[in-house]
Amino acid sequence: MIGELAVTATTPLFVDALLDFLDPGTLASVFVDGLSKAALYVMITAGLTLIFGLMGVLNFAHGSLTMIGAYAGGLVLVFLVSDSTGGVARLGAFFAAVAVVFALLAVAGAGIEMKLVRPLYDRNPLYQILLTFGLTLVLDELVEILVHFYGIQPTHEWQAAMATKPAFLTATYSAFGLSVVGLDLFEIAFGVLTVAAVWAFLTRTRYGLYIRAGSEDSEMTEALGINVRRAFTVVFGLGVGIAAVAGVLLAWDVTWGASVPLAAETLLPAFVVVIVGGLGTFRGTVAAAVIVGLVDATMTWWFQNVVDFPGLPEMTIFLILVVMLVVRPQGLFGVAEVGGH
Repeated sequence: MIGELAVTATTPLFVDALLDFLDPGTLASVFVDGLSKAALYVMITAGLTLIFGLMGVLNFAHGSLTMIGAYAGGLVLVFLVSDSTGGVARLGAFFAAVAVVFALLAVAGAGIEMKLVRPLYDRNPLYQILLTFGLTLVLDELVEILVHFYGIQPTHEWQAAMATKPAFLTATYSAFGLSVVGLDLFEIAFGVLTVAAVWAFLTRTRYGLYIRAGSEDSEMTEALGINVRRAFTVVFGLGVGIAAVAGVLLAWDVTWGASVPLAAETLLPAFVVVIVGGLGTFRGTVAAAVIVGLVDATMTWWFQNVVDFPGLPEMTIFLILVVMLVVRPQGLFGVAEVGGH
């Protein structure tokens, strides 16, 4: 009898929640939220995919480099933005921070490839994994020491950097029953720009052609007079630079924010997206980011409005990974072999 009463009480609640979710305004809001999450995922993962897909290097320091990008970008923003700075000027400061951080971290990434990763190309991939994993431990500890020394809270979001966001990105806009936060639209636009830039570089530039040729057959490419090692250095630098740029945007997002734990928080979903999309394929990464973002947004709505369990949406991301490994282990657009060594 008690079980029947529980079912009777729960069923109308579920039906009401389902009807509320299927409302066009709610669906549109969840869809936009999912696209903004997908944009963040594809920006976080693009550098990782670029490095692994073209070089075969599994970079476990990717999350730490994203975190460093968030702190470096936040530092530039805090330096350039004051209470009297207008919204347009704050947006200009953001793009200035993106340019500075991309340049600095791309150079640092090129240095990491030349001095640390390059000597391990001819060895077992386990050496690369151990190297990049050790690098992430060192980088995380160094950043934690610095933020402690300068009095920045390392375990929570850096509020000073988040406060540099322009007011028109924090505002909520409503039209035709749809409510959208300005930052969500900005993240979607920035994600589309990132995908277009990476695609254009790889497919519409001579240097992109060199990189793709070197990843397919490095010996033949070198025989044609192309410096493959230099091309791979550029790839690694670009991958690290893209990760750092993603970090700058995360410093503005209230869900993420600049903090030392951001390294692990970005690394795990990045690997999920790469594996779901298929190792070594950029289009698979984009498709997987969209799928994971939409599922994440949908589950977030249900677990915030129907079931009070905010930790479950993150769990569903890993459930997508489990299902993909069981149903299609190679991922959506997986290839048989990656890397040009």
